[in-house]
Amino acid sequence: MSPFWKEAVLAAFVTLSATLSVDGFVTPSASRVASQPLRMAEATADSDGITSENIRNIAVIAHVDHGKTTLVDALLRQTNVFRDTAQADEAGVRVMDSEDQERERGITILAKNLAVMRDGFKINIMDTPGHADFGGEVERVLNMCDGVLLVVDSVEGPKPQTRFVLDKALRRGMKVLVVVNKIDRPAARPDYVVDKVFDLFMELGATDEQIDFTTVFASGINGVAGLEPDNMSEDMEPLFNAIKDCIDAPTVTSVEGDDLQCLISNIDYDSFKGKMGIARITKGSIKSGQAVALAQPDKAKKTGRINSLYVFDNLGKKEVNVASAGEIIMFSGMDDVEIGDTLITNEGGGSKAAEPLPPIAVEQPTVRMTFGVNKSPLAGREGKFLTSRMIRDRLFKELDRNVALQVEETDSADKYAVSGRGQLHLTVLIETMRREGFELEVGPPVVIYKMNDETGKEEEPWESVEVRVPEEYSGSVIDMFNGRKGELVDMGLDDNGESMTVIKYLIPTRGMLGLRSEMMSTSRGTAIVDSVFDSYRPKITGDISGRDKGSLLAFESGVVTSFGCENAQTRGKLFVKSTDETYANMIIGIHQRPGDLAVNVCKTKALTNMRSATKGITVGITAPIELSLDASVEYLAADEILEVTPSAYRMAKNPALMVKNNKRK
Repeated sequence: MSPFWKEAVLAAFVTLSATLSVDGFVTPSASRVASQPLRMAEATADSDGITSENIRNIAVIAHVDHGKTTLVDALLRQTNVFRDTAQADEAGVRVMDSEDQERERGITILAKNLAVMRDGFKINIMDTPGHADFGGEVERVLNMCDGVLLVVDSVEGPKPQTRFVLDKALRRGMKVLVVVNKIDRPAARPDYVVDKVFDLFMELGATDEQIDFTTVFASGINGVAGLEPDNMSEDMEPLFNAIKDCIDAPTVTSVEGDDLQCLISNIDYDSFKGKMGIARITKGSIKSGQAVALAQPDKAKKTGRINSLYVFDNLGKKEVNVASAGEIIMFSGMDDVEIGDTLITNEGGGSKAAEPLPPIAVEQPTVRMTFGVNKSPLAGREGKFLTSRMIRDRLFKELDRNVALQVEETDSADKYAVSGRGQLHLTVLIETMRREGFELEVGPPVVIYKMNDETGKEEEPWESVEVRVPEEYSGSVIDMFNGRKGELVDMGLDDNGESMTVIKYLIPTRGMLGLRSEMMSTSRGTAIVDSVFDSYRPKITGDISGRDKGSLLAFESGVVTSFGCENAQTRGKLFVKSTDETYANMIIGIHQRPGDLAVNVCKTKALTNMRSATKGITVGITAPIELSLDASVEYLAADEILEVTPSAYRMAKNPALMVKNNKRK
C-alpha cells in the first residue's frame, strides 16, 4: 500500500472515531439535539448501531390452536434466519415449540423470545402460550412489549382465551395489531370475525385509539398476508409493514447509566454461564462488566457484576458490550436473579441508582394438588430421584421461572402442596418431573377457596366455558353442566353452518374437574371445550356430583393373569393387561356400577388331569384402557392417589383415607 493510501485510511479512521463515543453511541450533532425533544431515541444505538426508533417489541397472543406459532414460523422463514431451504426443512414446522411436550401436545407451554431483522428494523418477538392455564407466561411477557399481535382464527373468531389475553394488553395501554389467520380455510368468514373482534374491544373498554386497530389477513402455513382477504400478497410483507407502522417504538426518556431500570421477566439456564436473567431495558443503559444490583421494593439489594451481556438474534443470542433503553437483553453474573427483580446500577455504591420497578403481578392459582414420596409396594424400581428432599428441591427450583406456581410445605414431611392456574398447568409439571427420572405420589386436584374480607363469606373459583358440539349431543352436555351446578349463559347454532351447537356456561372450577373426559366420551370425541377463569363467587353449599361409577380394585398383590382378566372384565372395563404387576387396593379398572369392587385378576386356572367339556370354548380378552397422565388425574376421586414413575401411571386407594368398613380383612 502506498504512503498516500495509508495517510488517507488513517485520516478516515480518525474522522470516524471522532463521531463515536467510547460506549458505541452515535454522537448527535448540535442541530439534531436542538430539534429533538426528550425522546432521544434516534440518538441512541446498541452495539450493532440499531437505534431504538428502529426497534419493535411485540408479543403474539391468541387463543389456543389459532396458529400463533405457525405464523411466527412464517415470519422466521422470510427474514433469512435459515441459511438455505435445506436448513429450514431440517428445522421443521413449529420451530418455536422446541420442548418435547409442546410438540406432543400441539400447544405452546413456555413463552420464548426471538429477534428478526427486516428492512433495517429489529423486531423482538415473544411467542406466548394460548392455553388459559399458562396465562402467567403471557402476563410476565407483556412487561417486555410495546404492542401485541392478536391472532384470531378466520372461522372461529374470538374465544375465551382471546378475551383474557386481550384484556391484559388493553389495560397496559398497548396498541393491538389484529391478524385474522388461516384465511385460506374454505369456511373462512373474515368480515364476521373482524366484527366480533371489534365488539370484544368495546366490551373490554378499549380507548378510541386502541379501537382504531389495523387488521391484516394472513395464512401462516402458506406464508402469505394482505390488507384485504381477497387481495393477498405473495409473502408476509404486508404484516411486516403493519408491525413497523402500527406498533410504537420504545419510549426512551434517558440513556444515562445511573438511570438503569430493567424488570426481570424471565429466567434461563446455561451450562457454562449458569442462571441468566431476561429483561427489557425500560430506562438507561448497561455495559458488560458493569457493577449492578437486583432490587425489589422493601427488600434488600443483591449486588454483583454483569459477566456477559446478550441481545436476541434470530433464534439465538448474540454477545454485545452495551445495550440501551428499548432493547431486550439476557445477562449472566447474578446467580440469585429472580423474576420480578429490577436490575439497577451499583456504580459508586448505587448512590445515584434509580428506584426499583413494581414486581410482576400475576393472577392467583385456583387448583391445588399434593406431591409426595411414592410409597406404593412397587416404588423405587425405576426412578432416580425418590426422596422428599429431591422432590422439594425440584419443586422450589421450578418457582424460579414459573411465576404462576406456588409450593407450600404441609403437615407431612414428605408431601408438598403445589398450586397452579389449572389442572393442565400442574400435569405438565408432573410429566416434566417424570421424564427427569422422578417418582411421585400425586393427590387429586382440589380447588382453592378464599375468604372475602368484605362479605366474610367463603368463595370459590368459577370458569367461563364454551363448548362446540354436534346437535345430537347437546342435550347430554347440558345435563352434565346442570348436574355440576353450572349456569347457562348462552346457547345457539354455530354461524358457520356446520350443524354445531355452541353452549356457554359459568360453572364452579370443582365442577369442571373430571368433566372434560366425561364430555368427550359422551360426544364420541366431537366436543371442543374451551374454558378460562372467570371470577371468585360465594361457595355453593353441598357437594357437586362427580364420577357416577366406582373402581375395580386389585384383591391381592401379584401378577395379572389372562384367566383373572377373563373373569374381571365382566365386572367393568380394565386398565391392566396380562403380566402387569399389581398390589392390594390398586385401581385396575372402572366398575360398571356405583361403588368400588375388589376383584382377583391374579387368579390362576386350576390344573387337573380331568378334561373339561368346555375345553374348546375360548373367551376373548378385551384390550385394556390406556390412560394418559391427564386422564388419570381427571379420574381420581377424593380418596384416591396416583403413582407416577418414569414408565407407568398407577392409581390406588389412599391408605390414609380408606374408610374402615371398606377395608378388607
